[in-house]
Amino acid sequence: MACIRKRRGKWVIDYYDQFGKRHWETCKNKKEAEQRLAKRLLEVANESYRPENRAKRFDEIAKEWFETIVVPNRHPNTIRQYKTHLEKHLIPYFGSIRLTRIDVKAIETYMAYKFREGIINKVTINKTIVTLGAILKYAVRHRYIDSNPVQNVEKYRRSPEEFEEKIHYLTPEQIRLLLDNSTDRYRILFMTAVLTGMREGELFGLKWSDIDWNANQVCVNRTFSRGRFYPPKTKASKRRIDLPPELVTELKKWRLRCPKSELDLVFPNSVGNPENHGNMLRRGFYPALRRAGLPRIRFHDLRHTYASLLIQQGEHPKYIQQQMGHSSIKVTMDTYGHLMEATNYEAAKRLGETIFGSKMVASGKNGFEKTQKNQVPGPRVELGTRGFSVRCSTA
Repeated sequence: MACIRKRRGKWVIDYYDQFGKRHWETCKNKKEAEQRLAKRLLEVANESYRPENRAKRFDEIAKEWFETIVVPNRHPNTIRQYKTHLEKHLIPYFGSIRLTRIDVKAIETYMAYKFREGIINKVTINKTIVTLGAILKYAVRHRYIDSNPVQNVEKYRRSPEEFEEKIHYLTPEQIRLLLDNSTDRYRILFMTAVLTGMREGELFGLKWSDIDWNANQVCVNRTFSRGRFYPPKTKASKRRIDLPPELVTELKKWRLRCPKSELDLVFPNSVGNPENHGNMLRRGFYPALRRAGLPRIRFHDLRHTYASLLIQQGEHPKYIQQQMGHSSIKVTMDTYGHLMEATNYEAAKRLGETIFGSKMVASGKNGFEKTQKNQVPGPRVELGTRGFSVRCSTA
């Protein structure tokens, strides 16, 4: 039977675990003893209690999670990312620590250490915390621990300056310079990247059968990475993208001189096989940037360029999200929200016209003046002897 005793000037809790084994723990005072005993009894009732010497180590559970959950169910790129997080960051730091010892303070200490180390940035630190959270969630589900401390950890926030430094995009003039200085084999690839916002793997996996010539759209049905074809990573990534008429014309011309490919690829290499990432950069992209006198950017920045152009045209964020294949509008706004106009006078002016029914135009003397009065249909309010009365009117 569980109880609290005072022995040799110290408070001790005495209890049995779910396996019938007896335990004693020393506490500083009676209040701490009462709180710890209540916690231990709850853990025993839930069968989640693990003595310190029997608690699982982090590296054991991390490897178990990786082999049973990640490898069978995740995209290869995601598997590689998780493996990097484990081998380079999480296991070297938490490896031999018991799961019961990993709390909010321990996690925040890890984040501060990584930040001071300066090898990885805030974004990567946050990503490793997401991976840590997935591991500890697995541990909770299997009752190795009773709660996931990552839920109470505040992740690092990036400043607007840090966020903007990551986004690089080309102006229309720079895009024309890039295309004019590209060889015939890569010109149409770069043009498609800029005018569709497709990811590199989606472009390399694109087949001629994916192009809907009647609707002027391209269907994203697969991606190519590290020598293999994969289905799109998320449901949103499998999408239809609208094609400008200029790109449709160029694709029709390219189809006539495109290297023959048994895989029916739109952008194969010179012998018809899937394009290699490194070769494309070394032989096509970087030389074209150099000849055009443009800064050395990433190929992925052509995708950012597509998004920035849609924003400049005033396209609706929901349309941009769907064309980009983002899983939610939040991803679009978090990534490109800083490019959107912070003010919209026309919207405010239309709001005034809707409410007051009068249009305002700029005036040299007074700033603005009314030009005409529009009657707005709706109920008419009149003041009677006993208060307000409403009279319907179709004026």
